[in-house]
Formats: sequence, structure tokens, C-alpha cells
Amino acid sequence: MKGDIVDTKTRLLAKSLTWQLSGLVSMAVIGYVFTGSVAAGGGIAVAGAVLGFLSYFLHEMAWSRITWGRAAGRVDQDLG
Repeated sequence: MKGDIVDTKTRLLAKSLTWQLSGLVSMAVIGYVFTGSVAAGGGIAVAGAVLGFLSYFLHEMAWSRITWGRAAGRVDQDLG
């Protein structure tokens, strides 16, 4: 469709950060429940958050370059 808006890198970064923050909290709780240790649960959560953030961001960047399934529209210059 004409006038489609594509996410900028800044928006993708913000989405990635908020998604990972919610995942960090969830993983810390799950880690604590399974280990009984705040330190172990936190360590598991931080490691998962870092890997998950990088994976999500790179995945979004890769898909932003794939045109399959997109309707014709405006491409945001910030993604170039």
C-alpha cells in the first residue's frame, strides 16, 4: 500500500530493549523458582537477555531487508 511506514533502526532498538526487559524479569523469576537462588536466577536471566536481544535485533534487521510479503510503499531512509 502506498504510504506504508517502515520501522527505523532507533524504533527497532527501542522495541528490542523493552521486549528484552520484560524477558529479563520473566527469566529471573523462572530462574529463581527453579534454582532457589537470586544470584543464579539473575545470572541466567542476564545471559538469556543479552543473547535474546542480539538475536532479536539481528533477526529484525535481516527481515527489514527482505522484500517478500511486503506491499509497495515508502521505504524509510534510516533503514538504508
